[in-house]
Amino acid sequence: MDHSNMDHSNMDHSNMDHSNMDHGKMDHSKMDHSNMDHSNMDHSNMDQGKMDHSAMDHSEMDHGAMGGHAHHHHGSFKEIFLKSLPLGIAILLITPLMDIQLPFQIIFPYADVVAAVLATILYIYGGKPFYMGAKDEFNSKAPGMMSLITLGITVSYAYSVYAVAARYVTGEHVMDFFFEFATLLLIMLLGHWIEMKALGEAGDAQKALAELLPKDAHVVLEDDSIETRPVSELQVGDVIRVQAGENVPADGIIIRGESRVNEALLTGESKPIEKNVKDQVIGGSTNGSGVLYVEVTETGDKSFISQVQTLISQAQSQPSRAENVAHKVASWLFYIAVVVALIALVAWMIIADLPTAVIFTVTTLVIACPHALGLAIPLVVSRSTSLGASRGLLVKNREALELTTKADVMVLDKTGTLTTGEFKVLDVTVLSDKYSEEEITGLLAGIEAGSSHPIAQSIVNHAEAKGIKSVSFDSIEIVSGAGIEGEANGHHYQLISQKAYGKALRMDIPKGATLSILVENNEAIGAVALGDELKETSRNLIEVLKKYGIEPLMATGDNEEAAQGVAEVLGIQYQANQSPEDKYKLVESMKNQNKTVIMVGDGVNDAPSLALADVGIAIGAGTQVALDSADIILTQSDPGDIESFIELANKTTRKMKQNLVWGAGYNFIAIPIAAGLLAPIGITLGPAFGAVLMSLSTVIVAINAMLLRLDPK
Repeated sequence: MDHSNMDHSNMDHSNMDHSNMDHGKMDHSKMDHSNMDHSNMDHSNMDQGKMDHSAMDHSEMDHGAMGGHAHHHHGSFKEIFLKSLPLGIAILLITPLMDIQLPFQIIFPYADVVAAVLATILYIYGGKPFYMGAKDEFNSKAPGMMSLITLGITVSYAYSVYAVAARYVTGEHVMDFFFEFATLLLIMLLGHWIEMKALGEAGDAQKALAELLPKDAHVVLEDDSIETRPVSELQVGDVIRVQAGENVPADGIIIRGESRVNEALLTGESKPIEKNVKDQVIGGSTNGSGVLYVEVTETGDKSFISQVQTLISQAQSQPSRAENVAHKVASWLFYIAVVVALIALVAWMIIADLPTAVIFTVTTLVIACPHALGLAIPLVVSRSTSLGASRGLLVKNREALELTTKADVMVLDKTGTLTTGEFKVLDVTVLSDKYSEEEITGLLAGIEAGSSHPIAQSIVNHAEAKGIKSVSFDSIEIVSGAGIEGEANGHHYQLISQKAYGKALRMDIPKGATLSILVENNEAIGAVALGDELKETSRNLIEVLKKYGIEPLMATGDNEEAAQGVAEVLGIQYQANQSPEDKYKLVESMKNQNKTVIMVGDGVNDAPSLALADVGIAIGAGTQVALDSADIILTQSDPGDIESFIELANKTTRKMKQNLVWGAGYNFIAIPIAAGLLAPIGITLGPAFGAVLMSLSTVIVAINAMLLRLDPK
């Protein structure tokens, strides 16, 4: 499929078959990503066109972590906490704890009235995020953590105001809970601020992508002078000059110059693509040796990089199964707490009196507040996302972490995944006693010096890496269908294919390699074997997979010989000559056998199988197709990062389970005690102790999440 003349402006990509796309010719300048349907991403409430991710302050966002359900952003928790803190401290200084005056407190006439006024202000201002959040929960018929917090602070505040009124109206001394109310509210505000700040660290992944773009661009003015301008100030229609080796600052179309551009962002392959006038380039791709003049076609939120950031931001808000479990537990706790609190209220009114009943009721509601449970999953995910980003792992789908721990088989693409996707010199062989290896290498580099072909460049680069000077050729001509020939130092040389040479050679040829023969006067004097080189970390990856009990299987579109060569080196099973449909059917058949399948590919021809697999891992800096189909993106294109991801998945899942136990487990023991079940034997929990216990659980959950570490690479 040739996309070069297609208008993608209103195209819905969600149901497209990407398997046969020619992405190298895709016109991204006309592509409107804002209308794209990114597979399973829910963009329904998202105005992508107006989102500026670079300026977004993630620390103040409510990412919907409270039990996996998104609450509206009812103001900045940081701002509310800091403004509420003086009110809370004032209340703590003038009201006793459980009728006991503490050494730091100052009690004076009508201090309780002052406390009531301050508490009212604190309840209205500081409590707003919670009772608005509770309203959201009830509207969605899913009461949970915000509802419990609201119950706790409302009951303690309302009863305290009643206690003060009773003292002055009836003269009866009724104990208030202003101290407990203030501490509870401040702790909750502080906890939510910390949570939002921690969740904001997930923005590291977006920041890492943004760094692919240079900070400044060289803008060509009308008089051909150059002005250095921040990339953020570029506008559509600007002409920018991209020097050799620089990253392209913005999406655009070439109007002058030619070069080879590494578009790993688009193709997942690291082999540079030849670019000429009227070809498109993508911001973040790397220019080769030529100088390009590019007219900017997309900027800001419509650029490729920005769409990547938007997609990741949306993906991070998706709750995983663990978060759904946390929300269900919170819902159960809400109903249990309310029922137990009502039972305690009635029972203690009968057994004792109203003040006693209220003490047990408030304590029950305070201790049931599952703030630690609300932090249990988000803090681990936040820490996990941050750790992953630091290793070049972008986790789009959190559920992939849990599924990876259950994986049975990993299907691996070859080219660009296990191998570099580039032709490199694998071996230089001397076939004549008249020449040394250094001389043969110099001749090879000299005869290829004038060619810009990637294979020729790999030979030249090989000589340069070894510090060997290229032989200077007087004339070089192409031999049609065979290779290249030229004159040097009075000798005639040819570099031709093994087939063109037509004679048997006594030498070991690396499996799957392409062999070129250096000939002098019809006699082979040397040979160079070129091939797709295995990535350094591929061997270790296979060992790691076997250690975790995951079966590695290579599926490649390459021929039998090339596939067999790589498979034998790695010691794994393989499938050769695999079309995208073949790979899809391979993954489908294994899933039908109830196997959990991880698929690893470059995100282009592997897109269908990446989407079908239980976990799809895209190798590359993030191709558009990979963004639509994969769950995990390895920005550094390094198979060794898969090892880091498996480790991250196992450790993250373990921490989630631990935090769910810490965040919810204590409630099921503490709630009955708080309600006074053990009061007959002298064991009771006051509201203040309930708040301390709740806070301790939150601290344990936070510390446990922060202890998540990855082993050094």
